[in-house]
Amino acid sequence: MTESFSLSVAPMMERTDRHFRYLMRLVSPRARLYTEMITSAALLHGDARRFLEFDASEHPVAIQLGGCEPRALAVAARLAADAGYDEVNLNVGCPSGRVQAGDFGAKLMLEPGRVADCVAAMRAATNLPVTVKTRLGVDEHDDYEVLRGLTERVVGAGVAGLIVHARKAWLKGLSPKQNREIPPLDYARVYRLKNDFADLPIAINGGFTTEQQVLAQRGKVDGVMLGRSAYHDPLLIGRLDGLLSGTDSPAPIEAILAGYSAYIHRERDRGTPLTSMSRHLVGLIAHRPGARRWRQRLAQLRSDGSGVDDLLDELAGMPMGSRYNAGIMAPAAVRQSIRVSE
Repeated sequence: MTESFSLSVAPMMERTDRHFRYLMRLVSPRARLYTEMITSAALLHGDARRFLEFDASEHPVAIQLGGCEPRALAVAARLAADAGYDEVNLNVGCPSGRVQAGDFGAKLMLEPGRVADCVAAMRAATNLPVTVKTRLGVDEHDDYEVLRGLTERVVGAGVAGLIVHARKAWLKGLSPKQNREIPPLDYARVYRLKNDFADLPIAINGGFTTEQQVLAQRGKVDGVMLGRSAYHDPLLIGRLDGLLSGTDSPAPIEAILAGYSAYIHRERDRGTPLTSMSRHLVGLIAHRPGARRWRQRLAQLRSDGSGVDDLLDELAGMPMGSRYNAGIMAPAAVRQSIRVSE
């Protein structure tokens, strides 16, 4: 990945656990990975060791924290630094009712001063870069000045970067899923923010599903974060990693599966349930012939836990669909377009 343009996989609840992150690191050696959102209360009062666990191969890996109390977030940030994370990210974008009840997530956009206090407290507690992931606005508070005002406050507090989901959030009336789909995307507002804060690293998130869409962001922002599209098609991240790094050589599917098979066996010896790991494999076959039958086989594997090696060997031998030209390489037209744009 070039220094000037970053690629990352978004924090997603019940998706980006340590097993999925391990799989993604096999797919992409350079993309930045994020944990699921972990609340500061969970780290302070729960099993912090379990929440913070990750494999050394996951670097660079960031932890996303949820919370609204500066002192609690400072302690959580110190725990994350001691655990070896590379970045601490504050969630200022989740619209779920449970998060709202805790007065954090997207609701914090209405309190930019508190967000700044949280960033300052975490920065004082650790040397890790502290970033913020936010929305364009919330409810009727969604004009550009709301986003700009929040950005000014966190820049003053020493934020290291901003990730902007280019939709506003509705705190009432829409589910979290609907909040990812119904509010319209407004990339232009993120570009305007980058223009106004030229020295602040700003990555954009929301609605990106193809290589062409991601590559088109270069020169407008400093990076792209992919969420559901990365989970449902992990190989997209591998192709983008190869394109953006200039290597143009994503990992072969056989190597990815061999590595994950070894991981599964190692984790099963530790008592990790097979279903916790096998569920993340579905996206690898989303666009391949025979995908439906393989999903059925995978469901059977989840039930009885046998035949994992045979199943992964079968997956490795399945032909790719017409969507891709060779292996998991990006289509030739995309590879040509990146050369032309450079």
